[in-house]
Amino acid sequence: MILYKDNISFLPVIIDSHTKTFVLADENSDKLCLAFLQKQGVFTKDFVKIIIPSGENNKNIGTVQYIWTQLIDNHADRKSLLLNLGGGVVSDMGGFAASCYQRGIDFVNIPTTLLAMIDASVGGKTGVDFQGLKNQIGVFAQPLAVFVLFDFLETLPQREMLSGLAEIIKYGFIVDKYFLKAQLPLNHDFIVKSIEIKEEITKNDATEQGRRKILNFGHTIGHALETYLIDTEQFIKHGEGVALGMLSALYLSEKYCGLDHKWTMFYKDLYRKIFNRFIFNDLSVEKLLEIMRHDKKNQGGDIRFVLVEEPGKPVYDVVVEPKDIIDSINYLIDYQKDENYFGK
Repeated sequence: MILYKDNISFLPVIIDSHTKTFVLADENSDKLCLAFLQKQGVFTKDFVKIIIPSGENNKNIGTVQYIWTQLIDNHADRKSLLLNLGGGVVSDMGGFAASCYQRGIDFVNIPTTLLAMIDASVGGKTGVDFQGLKNQIGVFAQPLAVFVLFDFLETLPQREMLSGLAEIIKYGFIVDKYFLKAQLPLNHDFIVKSIEIKEEITKNDATEQGRRKILNFGHTIGHALETYLIDTEQFIKHGEGVALGMLSALYLSEKYCGLDHKWTMFYKDLYRKIFNRFIFNDLSVEKLLEIMRHDKKNQGGDIRFVLVEEPGKPVYDVVVEPKDIIDSINYLIDYQKDENYFGK
């Protein structure tokens, strides 16, 4: 994989080296971002657009079948190129569709959200949700290149920026406390350094057998919340789930890894200042636990977490007892309900 940060000059060379170009986008990236690329003159020849509906609830095998149908109907061959222009849903599904079509065609990721720039577009994870579980079907497949263009950040609402910010702050706990200083408006240095860290980690552990697992800090409970709420009025974005999941993970880190309580309190204060407050109605802790039992990080029926001994010292594959998981979920639910802390 070749990574280009705020420089798209090499994209025409890639396009020219393929027989046909397809652009996969959702209705948002089609409207807000594709015209920008066209104005940059990157398309040296005609291309075929494939437009899919946005949102995690459309990240399924049915949408991928639609992508494959469009590739077949427009005579894509093994030397065709798929450009994934969009957020994490687009890059995940586009990468999966490309890696399977005719046993694999080249694809390029052009992330248009902060979360996709620092997370989904880099590292080679592709896939779809299945039977209500996140990313259950997929493959590791590296894009030919990733182009990160900061101009696209100007198209994003604050909620999207906050979703990406959570993944940046995550690095403050698993790599370097420097990232705990990140806030909006966001210095691009945080984006570049986050991408470089993920690229380095995933390059040395492409299929998540070891150190790459630390990138899942906050994700076990975060994914469960995201899955549980996906078709409700209380749905949360991926980064919002991670932001909540990190609080539960810090709570568990105190018990399992000896984390100093001051760091949990530090994050509670940071969360209050930065992220949105959610009041979850009728949230079934037992149902969340059942969703977590299907987490891909589990082994032998044990639910495994990424926890921290202190910022910058993560520990992965920590087996956590169900009763402690329930306690940690209740901890974050009580925190979200605390009107004295958040203010009315």
